[in-house]
Amino acid sequence: MEAPMQKTVHQPSKRSTKDERLTFKQMIKSNMRSYSMVIALVLIMLLFQLLTGGILLRPLNITNLILQNSYILVLAVGMMLVIITGHIDLSVGSVAAFVGALAGILMVQHHVPVWMTVLICLVLGALIGAWQGFWVAYVKIPAFIVTLAGMLLFRGLTMVILEGQSIAPFPKTFQNISSGFLPDLFNGGSLHLFTLVVGLAISVLFIALEWRKRNGQKKYGFAVSPAPVFGIKMAVIVAVIMIFSYILATYEGIPTILVILAALIIAYSFVANRTVVGRHIYAIGGNEKAAQLSGIKTKRVTFWVFVNMGVLAALSGLIFAARLNAATPKAGNLFELDAIAACFIGGASAYGGVGTIGGAIIGGLVMGVMNNGMSLLGLGIDWQQAIKGLVLLAAVAFDIYNKNKAA
Repeated sequence: MEAPMQKTVHQPSKRSTKDERLTFKQMIKSNMRSYSMVIALVLIMLLFQLLTGGILLRPLNITNLILQNSYILVLAVGMMLVIITGHIDLSVGSVAAFVGALAGILMVQHHVPVWMTVLICLVLGALIGAWQGFWVAYVKIPAFIVTLAGMLLFRGLTMVILEGQSIAPFPKTFQNISSGFLPDLFNGGSLHLFTLVVGLAISVLFIALEWRKRNGQKKYGFAVSPAPVFGIKMAVIVAVIMIFSYILATYEGIPTILVILAALIIAYSFVANRTVVGRHIYAIGGNEKAAQLSGIKTKRVTFWVFVNMGVLAALSGLIFAARLNAATPKAGNLFELDAIAACFIGGASAYGGVGTIGGAIIGGLVMGVMNNGMSLLGLGIDWQQAIKGLVLLAAVAFDIYNKNKAA
C-alpha cells in the first residue's frame, strides 16, 4: 500500500520579513540623496521659521515664495535634462532677458496681442536653443564655450534692443501669468474652498496611483516597501498636501503660475521616466559612446535637449517680465547660476546621467527658501551669495562622496 500523502503546511518564512527589511534599507540607501534633500528642505524651513518669528510660513510669504521662484524652477526643469546629458547651459539668464525685452517691445510699443507675443517668444526661444544645440551636438564645440558665447551675445542684444532703458507696463492679462490666481468656484469668502477641493482631489489621486503602482510591483514579483512604511509615507504626503492647500486657501488661493509649474513637472517627469526619449537622455549622460554604439542618435537627442532648454528659458523670461511688470536690461542676472545650483543641490551628478525633475524642484525650493529666509533676516546680498556658494559646494561634494563610496 502506498503511504497516505501528507499535507505540507507552509509556515510563514522569517526570511520574507528579513528580505522586506533589507529592501527598505536598500530603498533608503539608493534614494539617500533625494531623501537627504527633502529632509534638508524641511529643516531649513523650520530653522528660518524660528529665526524669523513665524513669518516664513505665513500664507502671504508662502505665496510670495512661489511667485518669486517660479522662473528659476522653470529653468531648473530644463537645466536638469541638459546636465543629465553631461552638458551645461550658461546662457539661460541672458536668453530670458532677451525674450522678456522682445515681449516688452511687441506688447507695449507695438500692441501685439498677448497670445501672439507669447507664441512668438516661445518660437524664438526654440530657435535660440536650436542655434546653440547645433554647435554643441553636431560641431562638437563644448557646451560650456557655446553657451558662454550665448550668454554674452544675448545679454548684449538685450541692451541693444532696449537701448539701456526699461519698457513698462505690460497688459493686465499678461501680468496675470505670474501674479494671477484661480477663481474660487464655490465662493468660500475668506477661505478659498476651491483650493481645498483641489488639494483633496490631488491627495486621492496620489494615493490611487501609488496603490496601483505598488500592486503592479507585487504582481510582477518586484520588492516593495513594508506596508507600515507605505502607509506612513502616504499619510505624511497627504498631510503636507492638505496643509499646503489650507495655507494657500487662507490667502488668495492657487496662483496661476503654480498650475503652469505643476503641468511642467508632471509632463517632464513623465518624459524622463516613462518614454524612450527619457531613457536615451539618461543613456547619453551615462556613457555617450556606448549609447551611440547601441543605436541611439546621440546628436539628435542632444540637439533637442538644447531646443527644449531654449523654450523653457523663453518661458522663464516671460514669467519674470510679467512678475516685474517691466522689461529691463538687467533681467535674468545670475538666473543660470541659480538654476544650475538647484539641479546639483537636487541630486544631479556633475558627471551626467543622474538626476530627476523632482530633485530639481526640491533644489530650487531649497535655494528659494534660503533666499527668502535670509532676506527676512536682513542679511545682505553679499552674505547670501557666499552662503549659497557654500551650499552648492557641499551638495557637489556629497555627490562625489556617494559616487566614490559606491565604487
